[in-house]
Amino acid sequence: MTLYLNLAELLGTRIEQGLYRPGDRLPSVRSLSQEHGVSLSTVQQAYRHLEDMGLASPRPKSGYFVPLGRQMPALPQISRAAQRPVEVSQWDHVLELISSSPQHDMLQLGRGRPDISSPTLKPLLRNLSRQARRQDPDVLTYGSIRGDIRLREQIARLMLDSGCQLEAEDLVVTTGCHEALSAAVRAICQPGDIVAVDSPSFHGVMQALKGFGMKALELPTDPLTGINLDALEMALEQWPIKAIQLTPNCNNPLGYIMPDANKRALVALAQRFDVAIIEDDVYADLAYSYPRPRSIKSFDEDGRVLFCSSFSKTLAPGLRVGWIAPGRYLEQVVHMKYLGTGSTAQLPQLAIAEYLKDGHYEPHLRRMRAQYLRSRDLMVDWVSRYFPAGTRVSRPQGSFMLWVEMPQGFDSQKLNRALLPHKIQIAPGSIFSAAGKYRNCIRLNYAEPPSDVIEAAVKQIGATIAELIDEADLQHTQALGQWR
Repeated sequence: MTLYLNLAELLGTRIEQGLYRPGDRLPSVRSLSQEHGVSLSTVQQAYRHLEDMGLASPRPKSGYFVPLGRQMPALPQISRAAQRPVEVSQWDHVLELISSSPQHDMLQLGRGRPDISSPTLKPLLRNLSRQARRQDPDVLTYGSIRGDIRLREQIARLMLDSGCQLEAEDLVVTTGCHEALSAAVRAICQPGDIVAVDSPSFHGVMQALKGFGMKALELPTDPLTGINLDALEMALEQWPIKAIQLTPNCNNPLGYIMPDANKRALVALAQRFDVAIIEDDVYADLAYSYPRPRSIKSFDEDGRVLFCSSFSKTLAPGLRVGWIAPGRYLEQVVHMKYLGTGSTAQLPQLAIAEYLKDGHYEPHLRRMRAQYLRSRDLMVDWVSRYFPAGTRVSRPQGSFMLWVEMPQGFDSQKLNRALLPHKIQIAPGSIFSAAGKYRNCIRLNYAEPPSDVIEAAVKQIGATIAELIDEADLQHTQALGQWR
């Protein structure tokens, strides 16, 4: 990301979090230049970007101010603590989401898919083609159960950015992050065990727990900072929790980045109660700020953190290439991978290794971060404009997912069905909870470049929400009249 966008994101976050309130004077161009070690023109570019976003307003000879009339939608409410661990439900609704095949006439705003149309992916496509043309028998073999050494060496280099110093031998290549997470859970837990999770949480992990006969304990989660550590400590004292699973960086679906102090405290808690941490880092390379956030794994001193990631969100989901750094659980994870898919396909591994080695990955990430940041700002603006008053919206700090909360009692499953005639699909909030909470919420994908088509779809979603709310109010009024 360019310096001015990085600075604009920092200032924008401070405005959104209320550090600078409507009417407040923002720091001068000169003071920001000195504070961040950037040129005056960089700061001026950042302020022009904030102007375009409606976050800053210039006043002649006075500087920049937060606009008085500026209103941002409220953040989603902090989830409540669960009373007890529960068995996971919602499989039918998850299956409905993931079974929908790509259709040219269906706008799928519910799937966790990145934009795969970027020209920065062309070298990867050429690598895939070149590997196939070489007619090398090696690409048709099983390969190592741990993954191709050339790819593992490149991944170990990439993980330096997350604060981790690992060797290729510390890593296992998996068939996507989903297999990494599943292997991690099975390496640690047995049927009937309890896993503490952030809430809302990735539906794939929820369904893995369901399939393995385990229970989930949902933790209260702040939309800006992540899980409540006090609630986690109380849960660890009360329940025999076997593992803690969360997505601390560019969380799915809330988009927050857990502060480093919280990550350290989390590791200390895990050490004190001797539990494992399963870290899903799949979106972290798409953080809007630079450098990318540190992983929980980077604070791990005794190998209890199992770090899981993939190229599905940064490059393309169809590659099905992920990895896990399982720490002390390496042998158990290799065994679970053998029981799952065996070795991962060779061809995409070799193509990705070459793409990374040739230096194409970072330019691609820079392009996608900038695109997703612009798309986020537009999507938040459209939701604020077209959805009913009182709608709450997350503030993603990376990735391409927006969490939207409607009034209590709203039914997002009903919304999804009502949108089908309009050829629009969203992700209902209930699939992000073990117990089917968040029925009044939806997740929207803003990965694709902004367009009139997407804006029209958001407008249609807002209109449909308003219709369903009016319909529910009318039914309630009629029922009340009958009762009287």
